[in-house]
Amino acid sequence: MPEQEKKVLLIGAGRSASYLIDYLLKNSKKEGWAICIADLSFSDSIREMVGSSADLIELDINDVEKRRSRIQDSDLVVSMLPAHMHLDVAKDCISFKKHMVTASYVSKDLKALEKDAIAAGICMINEIGVDPGIDHCSAMEQIDKIREEGGEMLDFETFTGGLVAPDSDNNPWNYKFSWNPRNVVLAGQGGAVKFKQEGTYKYIPYHKLFRRTELINIEGYGKFEGYANRDSLKYREVYGLEDIQTMYRGTLRRPGFCRAWDVFVQLGATDDSYVLENSEDLTFRQFINLFLPYNPTDSVELKFRHALNLAHDDLELFEKLKWLDLFEDIPVGIKNASPAKILQKILERKWTLEEGDHDMVVMWHKFVYKHNEETKERHSSMVLKGDDRFTAMAKSVGLPVGIASKLLLNGSIQEKGIHVPITKKMYTPILEELRNDGIVFVEKEISNF
Repeated sequence: MPEQEKKVLLIGAGRSASYLIDYLLKNSKKEGWAICIADLSFSDSIREMVGSSADLIELDINDVEKRRSRIQDSDLVVSMLPAHMHLDVAKDCISFKKHMVTASYVSKDLKALEKDAIAAGICMINEIGVDPGIDHCSAMEQIDKIREEGGEMLDFETFTGGLVAPDSDNNPWNYKFSWNPRNVVLAGQGGAVKFKQEGTYKYIPYHKLFRRTELINIEGYGKFEGYANRDSLKYREVYGLEDIQTMYRGTLRRPGFCRAWDVFVQLGATDDSYVLENSEDLTFRQFINLFLPYNPTDSVELKFRHALNLAHDDLELFEKLKWLDLFEDIPVGIKNASPAKILQKILERKWTLEEGDHDMVVMWHKFVYKHNEETKERHSSMVLKGDDRFTAMAKSVGLPVGIASKLLLNGSIQEKGIHVPITKKMYTPILEELRNDGIVFVEKEISNF
C-alpha cells in the first residue's frame, strides 16, 4: 500500500453512481484511497453498501465554502452531478490544483477553462461514461486500427440505447427507464440535430426528429430503430475525421417507439418551457384534453385521433398510448407543473423498473472505409444486461469513470488540460478493464457491401 492515502471525493450519489461507488470501495484498500462521498442525502441502499468503508457527507453544492473545503482536501474529484452543475466544481478544482473526472459532455463553458487547467497542472477527463464515453473508446480503437491498416475512413455511424432487457420486456413500448426520466422526456430539445450524410449536411428540427429513424439489426438481439442525437458534426474534429462523408450519432429504441413518442411531441406534451394553470387539479384525461381543439360532443379519444391524424385501424400505436392510462381520470397532483413534468409522472407509473427487472445497454458502430481501392464495411456491437444488484446503465456509466479515476491517481495518465478518452494511451487500458469486467465488443466485417 502506498505510504500516503490518496483522497477521492465523489460528488453525487444518485441512480448512476451505485456501481462507481462499489468500484471505488473495492479498489480503495488495494490502491490506497480514502473515499469521501458527498450528496444532499443518501438512499438506504447506498448507506448499506458503504457502511464504514467511506465517509458520507451531506453537501449542498451551492454551499460554496463547504464545497471548496472538501475539494481542497482531495486529490481527485469525481463529479456525478447533473451536467449544469459541473462548472463551479471544475473552477474549484483549478483553484486548488485537483484532478477531475466526469461522465458529462464538455460544455463550451468548461472548454473555456482549458488554459487555466493546463496552467494549474491538472487533468480533467470528461465524456467517460457510456455515451459519451465507452462509445469514444471503442470507436477510436477501430478507427485507429483502420488507419494503421492503411484504410481511409468514409462513413461513421454510432448508436447507443438504454433499454429494458428481453426477460423484463413486458409492455407494448418495449421500454423502461434505466436513467434519469426527465432526460428521456426532454430528449432532442437542445436545438436542431446536425449530422453529415453521404457528403451532405443534414439538420432535423425537433418536431421532425422522431419520424426520421434508421433500422438496425444486431445479431442475437433483433431489430432496433435509431434517431439522430445532438450535434454529430463537432465529433469530426474530435475523432480526426474532418473530411468524412457521413458522421452520425444516434439513440436506439425498439421499432415502433419513435412513432408513438412523436405523438407526444406533436401534441406539445414534452414542452418544459411553461407552467400549466391549476395543474394539481388535473387528471391525466384532462391534461391530454388541454392540447386538443374544443368540441362539445366529441370524446377526448376521438379529438385525439383527429388532431394527430391517427387512423382508426392503427391499433398498435393507439394501444401503446392507451396502455399508459392517458385517457383515465387519474389525478396529476403536481403543483406548478409543466407539460413535460406531468408527462414524466404519467410515464413513471408504467416505465419504472420493478423488482426483479433487468435493463440493457446496447451500442452499435458502423465503419465504412476504403482500403487498397476497395470499399469495406465493419460493424462493432456491445450488449450489456443488468443483474439483480446493478443496472447495466449504472455499470456502463460508473465503471469507465472509476477506471479513469484510477489511471489518474496512479499516474498512468499524465496529460494536462481538458480531455475526452480518444487517445490510444487513454482508451487502451480503459477498454482492457472493461473487457475483463464483461463489457465486450463484437466486431464483424460485412462481406456483401
